Amino acid sequence: MANIKSQIKRNRQNEKRRLRNRNYRGAARTAVKDARAALGTGQDTPAAVKAAISALDTAAQKGAIHPRNAARRKGRLMKHLAALGTQAQPAEQENESAAKPAKKKPAEKKPAAKKTAAKK
Repeated sequence: MANIKSQIKRNRQNEKRRLRNRNYRGAARTAVKDARAALGTGQDTPAAVKAAISALDTAAQKGAIHPRNAARRKGRLMKHLAALGTQAQPAEQENESAAKPAKKKPAEKKPAAKKTAAKK
């Protein structure tokens, strides 16, 4: 047991954070498990994978898991989904793949005027 007042407070804070993070990690694990089950059966697979990706993103955003850990897990799910031949994209990529307007060419610049020698 800690004797120092600041360490006692730190222990209380760590316990609160542990319980909060536990909810996000557990939700992500459950969603990934459900997505893997859906991948095995082939029922409602894209929706299950989207839900798992969303749960992983939330857990990473809240700091319950490391962002690279979430990215690795999402990559594995998408790899399994692609192996099934299902063309499903997560919500993030759907927005990016929307039709983008054509870029305009930059306007031609006029030649710069010659600089005169600085006066002394």
